[in-house]
Amino acid sequence: MLKNMSLSSIFRNLTINVCKVSRQTLHTGCPLLATDKNLLVKLRKSTGYTFINCKKALEKFDNDIAQAEAWLHEEAKKEGWSKANKLEGRKAKEGLIGLLLGDKVAVMVEVNCETDFVARNEKFQQLVKDVAFATLAHHQSKSQSRTGYIKSLLTSDELGKLSVSDGATLADQVALSIGRLGENMSVRRAVTVSVPADWNIGSYVHGGIAGQTEVSMGRYGSLVVFQGGKEENGGILGRKLGQHIVGEAPTSLGNMDDLPCGESETRLLPQTFLGDPSRTVAQFLKGQEARVLDFVRFHCGETIGEEVK
Repeated sequence: MLKNMSLSSIFRNLTINVCKVSRQTLHTGCPLLATDKNLLVKLRKSTGYTFINCKKALEKFDNDIAQAEAWLHEEAKKEGWSKANKLEGRKAKEGLIGLLLGDKVAVMVEVNCETDFVARNEKFQQLVKDVAFATLAHHQSKSQSRTGYIKSLLTSDELGKLSVSDGATLADQVALSIGRLGENMSVRRAVTVSVPADWNIGSYVHGGIAGQTEVSMGRYGSLVVFQGGKEENGGILGRKLGQHIVGEAPTSLGNMDDLPCGESETRLLPQTFLGDPSRTVAQFLKGQEARVLDFVRFHCGETIGEEVK
């Protein structure tokens, strides 16, 4: 039949057939393409992964968004662990202190990264929040049957084993963040305190990140446990004491009747009070009818010494 047809006729028939197929594909395919796009945007928004990876996941699981999301998380976790192993040993001295204050309980954590640029990233700040809430949950589960003053210190290895969600650990969460942001990271340490009803917890974070509410974040943080106080309302006294601890970096408490030993004084109570240089901290506390019982100070990237023991 083709022998009796001119080249122009063949070309015309092919063109007609291609047009028919194109119209059919366009007619039946447009709703599918629109649905794919909506799913792609939804998956990208909910997971934060690239459009290319989200598209690959949807294609792999025939547009089942739940399976696609689970697969993306698992792949990202594998990639994160692989990258974490490669980056292990690279110095991570930047990062943030995260402070979470609850009802008679408080948590302070340190999470490190390599650069200040990554410390300002929302995904890194979300990791700090995850660490703080996981630490709080761990503390509350361990202290349900205990009363009085409870103080717990957690190392990097202990923190890495804490659960976050869906069976994942904080170590998995760190690996995931490394895979996303491309820097070495570590959850370095945490402290939790809970106090009796007649005690108070003050706190302060310096160099804070704007817009943070539940978990305060900055380069320095302090927790102070105290009793009494005329400025207790609104945590004013606790904040003043916390500011002093961050600013003057005491390493021990001292006694109320200790005499100052000069500018190199490292005991809290004999130090000149930052909020009123005419008095020592002890004299300020006497005026407030208050007593400091304990404190903790974190400086991001510092050499861990007696301040956390």
